[in-house]
Amino acid sequence: MTAKRIARLVALAAATLVSATAMAQGSKPVSEAEKNYQAGSSPLVNEPMYQSMNPKAPPMTQAEFDLARKIYFERCAGCHGVLRKGATGKPLTPDITLAKGTDYLKVFIAYGSPAGMPNWLTSGEMDEKQVDLMARYIQQDPPTPPEWSLADAKNTWKVIIPPEKRPTKKMNKYNIDNLFSTTLRDTGEVALIDGDTKEIINIVKTGYAVHISRMSASGRYLFVIGRDAKINMIDLWMEKPDNVAEIRVGLEARSVDTSKFKGYEDKLAIAGSYWPPQFTIMDGNTLEPLKIVSTRGMVVGTQEYHPEPRVASIVASHYKPEFVVNVKETGKTMMVDYSNLNALKMTEIGSAPFLHDGGWDSSKRYFMVAANNSNKVAAIDAKDGKLAGLTEVGKIPHPGRGANFIHPKYGPVWATGHLGDETISLIGTDPKKNKQYAFKEVAKLTGPGGGALFIKTHPKSKNLWSDAPLNPDPKVSQAVVVFDINNLDKGYKTLPIAEWADLPNDGGAKRVTQPEYNKAGDEVWFAVWSAKDKASALVVVDDKTLKLKKVIKDPRLITPTGHFNVYNTQHDVY
Repeated sequence: MTAKRIARLVALAAATLVSATAMAQGSKPVSEAEKNYQAGSSPLVNEPMYQSMNPKAPPMTQAEFDLARKIYFERCAGCHGVLRKGATGKPLTPDITLAKGTDYLKVFIAYGSPAGMPNWLTSGEMDEKQVDLMARYIQQDPPTPPEWSLADAKNTWKVIIPPEKRPTKKMNKYNIDNLFSTTLRDTGEVALIDGDTKEIINIVKTGYAVHISRMSASGRYLFVIGRDAKINMIDLWMEKPDNVAEIRVGLEARSVDTSKFKGYEDKLAIAGSYWPPQFTIMDGNTLEPLKIVSTRGMVVGTQEYHPEPRVASIVASHYKPEFVVNVKETGKTMMVDYSNLNALKMTEIGSAPFLHDGGWDSSKRYFMVAANNSNKVAAIDAKDGKLAGLTEVGKIPHPGRGANFIHPKYGPVWATGHLGDETISLIGTDPKKNKQYAFKEVAKLTGPGGGALFIKTHPKSKNLWSDAPLNPDPKVSQAVVVFDINNLDKGYKTLPIAEWADLPNDGGAKRVTQPEYNKAGDEVWFAVWSAKDKASALVVVDDKTLKLKKVIKDPRLITPTGHFNVYNTQHDVY
């Protein structure tokens, strides 16, 4: 490389970093935890798509284009969107990128920015050839994945055991209220584990990277959804619980739930898709698809059209025959009245963009949903159908379902941890007896560092647990912290969960994630999550003594991540 060329690149780098800093006025540099979270892969990487070469863009061979597309969907689509029109990250469409030019884009990709762009080259995640490849790729027209119609869904729908051939009573002796559904992320399975004996009941084939497990209102059926948008319906009454129906509701997804309101128990199921941006309502006994509704529309506040608003989370209301559908990019919550699918009614509630996940407050009236890249939590009133409050919190709230408990001073509160900083926010949730604290951040705890994904407590417990699996420091990611709810100012205790698992020294990451209580509320389960070819485990801790109670090891426990207790999931106990 010539001296002139080097000087030009250095100038470009300086200009890029100055621009990036200006974009991030007042914000802290992006943490490693945030980068790990934002750079998640998409199942769309292997889907056939329509593509065209832009004649104005730098030339690429077909092989280069295919490789770049793969890298984009593995590293970039989560932030910049499938269509590259922007999501939590900036738009990367040719009308913008062609004007920047290849050299500028290479520097930006290589060095990143404080506004959220990872430094792909200097972090070692990409080499110089890949950086050059991606700089040329994002100047091409983005490839377009296919839409997904009712007919497409029906082509994947399979009833393995029809309702009339299923058991009429429970055919096993398992205490299914205390059964755990544990995601085995990279094998496309869930492990059903007896919470009493700690024995694996069955390993059930599912979609790839199951995101959540949800229960029917009756507690009989377990629904899981993979990131590849495959839903599996598991009958817990069978002698050995297993799949009875399955379907794909799109090409990428995260959320599923079932009807809970009195008179509609188990009758309907709903799933939301990342791609295409829509939700599907299904028969609750067979998963037959009945209705698909698009979520494309205008963004809250700016009123700009967004072509790819992903459905991030769904819960079923306890107050009305409604599903609460949270749409990520537009910042809208759709209250979907399922009482008449032929005359579907929806109430649209706007809060803030990038709605992600959340949970009910202790009264189950207010759904507390994190608008993660807006650093806010919205309280959706399921009874009155309106926005009850919008609370500023820490950087990138990520609550899972959050945690409810009675604070000695502020009364009922709901808590969330954060990916982008070390704080835990407590938000008041009682507008009747504690109106002055309602939907305000009443306190902020300090945890061990950013990278937290899940926080949890139980009505019978005095403990508040938090993980940090995406923190770059192994001492933090391989442990959990626990606060005494009655003495929060005392700070936290750290428990070395990965050390207690006593796994082989095989180089596995051993990240500890997702505290989950058993039905009784006296045990907390954790996943010790390593790579696909490394040993993993589940660790059970006594909630009262904070002592190790059991380590569950099995070669079939490959990349365990989320795990969900049947009773607590069914009754929204957290």
